[in-house]
Amino acid sequence: MSPLSRRAFLGTAMAAGAGLVIGFYLPHGNSKGSKNFAPNAYLGITPDGKITVVAARSEMGQGVWTALAMVLAEELEADLNAITIEQAGASTLYGDQTTGGSASVRTAWDPMRKAGAAAREMLISAAAFEWGVPRSGCKAEHGTISHLASNRRLTYGELASRAAELPIPADPPLKQAKDYKLVGTPAARLDTRAKVQGTAGYGIDFRLPVMKYAVLSRCPVCGGKVASFDDKETKKIAGVSYVGEIGESAAVVVADSVWAAMEGRRVLNVTWDEGAHKDLNSAAISNELKQAAAKKGVALYAVGDVSKAGGRRIEAAYELPFMAHAPMEPGNCTAHYQGSQCELWAPTQVPQDVRDSVATAIGLDPDQVKVNVTLMGGGFGRRLEHDYAVEAALVSKAIGAPVKVLWTREDDMRCSTYRPASYHKMSATLDGQGWPAALSHVIVAPSINAQKGAQLEGGVDPDLKDEVALVYSLPNALLQYVQTETPVPLGWMRSVYALQAAFASECFLDELAAAAGKNPLDYRLHLLAKDEDIKYFDATWKTGRMRGVLQLAAGKAGWGKALPAGHHQGLACFGCFSSYMAEVVEISMENNQPKVHRVVAAIDCGQVINPGILEQQISGGVIYGLTNALRAQITIDKGRVVQGNFDDYEPIRMNEAPVVEAYFVDSHEAPSGAGEPPVPPVAPALCNAICASTKKRVRRLPVLG
Repeated sequence: MSPLSRRAFLGTAMAAGAGLVIGFYLPHGNSKGSKNFAPNAYLGITPDGKITVVAARSEMGQGVWTALAMVLAEELEADLNAITIEQAGASTLYGDQTTGGSASVRTAWDPMRKAGAAAREMLISAAAFEWGVPRSGCKAEHGTISHLASNRRLTYGELASRAAELPIPADPPLKQAKDYKLVGTPAARLDTRAKVQGTAGYGIDFRLPVMKYAVLSRCPVCGGKVASFDDKETKKIAGVSYVGEIGESAAVVVADSVWAAMEGRRVLNVTWDEGAHKDLNSAAISNELKQAAAKKGVALYAVGDVSKAGGRRIEAAYELPFMAHAPMEPGNCTAHYQGSQCELWAPTQVPQDVRDSVATAIGLDPDQVKVNVTLMGGGFGRRLEHDYAVEAALVSKAIGAPVKVLWTREDDMRCSTYRPASYHKMSATLDGQGWPAALSHVIVAPSINAQKGAQLEGGVDPDLKDEVALVYSLPNALLQYVQTETPVPLGWMRSVYALQAAFASECFLDELAAAAGKNPLDYRLHLLAKDEDIKYFDATWKTGRMRGVLQLAAGKAGWGKALPAGHHQGLACFGCFSSYMAEVVEISMENNQPKVHRVVAAIDCGQVINPGILEQQISGGVIYGLTNALRAQITIDKGRVVQGNFDDYEPIRMNEAPVVEAYFVDSHEAPSGAGEPPVPPVAPALCNAICASTKKRVRRLPVLG
């Protein structure tokens, strides 16, 4: 990396005036061939000693504020509790600000380390200049620089102005893992106090002094439009100030209060043009997926030739429904359109996309749209969409005033985007000893990216490259993708295609083990016994790392040891988002339904930044995965989503939650994904446990659907 000129350096400053501000221009790794540079890390130290770290990724409960601050503070030699986090809005300074794909820490690891290390080196140099001593005699620790020989000490604040005059080192020395003091410790989260005290700023809580409230009536049929509406009764509601159309598929009611807006919508008489999909239903969608399985797919991974393997043939098919994200905080956004500019306050995972979409919708340039990112009450991928932000901007423009658009729970359930339904055709040929001589997996599903207008290179949805891999050593294997179409709006949901692929492949592997008369753990370990690098698109998966997490989870769960009467275990492992995950689920059957008692989960995600946050991520992922596996499904009837709230899209309740034990492999590999990998193994491990208890295979989710 080349040193920045003083002019370029000052151009990235958070504020004018004395102080030390670090911004890095680093290659944007998400754009192949791009030579653009953008500051991926940001640090400010003021003369009064305030240390500010700007988080370019959104905080939605996953702990990214704390994790990124810990990485930078480790190299800076600063105390974590001395750091203030500043949330970045949409900007051109940070490269891709998308918070998704379990990518926040893995993409920010090196930039944040370099930012902290560069600042540390500059502060050491500033102190050496101040004292007229060699740099080698100075040491950084706890937010100060000390001169070892004379025991003199200066704080970072006292050195900030002088350090700001120095050139930024191009390649600052980084710590070795053995010297970490903060990284790898369960440090307290930086956002806990505000959340406990009720001062944390969520989107749904944001207020402006003179603000209206709006709710929209959206067409309940996929692709439908507003034909007409009668607002006579709506305008009788006290406080209602505006009724109109927003786009082609919705009408809006604006009022002085949320209640008045909701009442106004309740009596609004809208006639819908239901369009071409008014008769769409789940049964027809399922049949289309099954019929498409006969088509030739695009090869995602191939080794050997599955058609030439001889032996006993085993086949099975698995199916998964549409699913909703269902975060606790429904969609919302506050917008203030002021003619030549528009400002938004949005709980979003994609501030730059919100900025660009809003600019297009209201006829402004992107630099005329300011997006402030609030905390989120859950995201799970739902806030990768920008529909609620665009609605808020359009309504604000229509009424000429600031407005908060609010979605109800039913709005968020029935007018959302959904994890695609999918169908999986599995087949294998077993040799004379029962080991798979060949394995084939055909994934049939619509493409999220294609529906959103992306061109699929070679017919492969790019998400499949991160989320669907076969991490087993097999002589012949073929993984294929058959793309289908659907009018049901699609969106990325936590673990996306990985959840689907893991359910099919890991349940099927148990079927193969049973057909061979072998223990499911031993069967998998046999396929992972040889240390092998498996190339899958741009990723290289290591069988040894998968074997390690599988052995760790099985060992901690006491696999093969005596269980309480009526208890049974199932296991599964899967690799996605560059991490390796294995889980063991322990159940009993009560009234023909599984009761989950215990889940033991093990992950290899490289260097762990904060084991406390990682444990929270794993526990949350397991609960989310159990909800998905047991009850979650979105069904379509007459073109409409049937489910509307948590009574018919029921999450795991507190009294149903199992004991979750989280373990991780001690590693100093670069950090990889942690938010999504815990989800995919849950469903197959659960269903394998059900089969161990009942001798019946579960090949369709949800289990209780």
